[in-house]
Amino acid sequence: MSLRWRIAQFFEIRWWRHYLSGKEKTVYLDWKKNYWQEFLKQIEIELMPGGKVLDAGCGPAGVFMVLTHQKVDAVDPLLDEYCQKIPHFQAIDYPNTRFFCQAIETYFPDYQYDIVFCLNAVNHVADLDGCFDRLAALTKPGGTLVLSVDAHNSPFLKRVFRLFPGDILHPHQHDLVEYKAMLTERGFSIQRSVLIKKEWIFGYWAILAKMK
Repeated sequence: MSLRWRIAQFFEIRWWRHYLSGKEKTVYLDWKKNYWQEFLKQIEIELMPGGKVLDAGCGPAGVFMVLTHQKVDAVDPLLDEYCQKIPHFQAIDYPNTRFFCQAIETYFPDYQYDIVFCLNAVNHVADLDGCFDRLAALTKPGGTLVLSVDAHNSPFLKRVFRLFPGDILHPHQHDLVEYKAMLTERGFSIQRSVLIKKEWIFGYWAILAKMK
């Protein structure tokens, strides 16, 4: 594990605690559930009742919150710390979800998923290639991966951010073309890309890819 990744994980917890410190739990959770419902509508994904779904890199308020008709697993290496340090997240509040406190790269269940969500998470992982390898292995043939990520708009700024930690929470800095290539190299076919939000440095994209 790189020093840059360990620093990013330390600041990730601090960011969440600061961000949620002034937010009443019920109000925030209702807002977040509505956010995820709108996200799912925007990317136009079909969720079959009873399907096996993985929320990879789920964080304390992931898409698992609104997947009430599926069989859901959620994986994140900071889950234990979220439970201890963030009152807005308690695993007991989500009886439909099984939580696993481990990195995506080290998650090896003996089955695959109909849909794998990896939302705003790949920028945070310790081993990017290992993460993409696992996402491919976890998605069953014909299954769908939904990847959302902050992708660089400017080649120049991408190089700058790789040299200097201007984005301390995200050890990995890539553009949309590079992220798509990481998927197609592992057997995915890109179905569509949806621009969720565009800012000066990054565009926040959702990529829907099907495993061949």
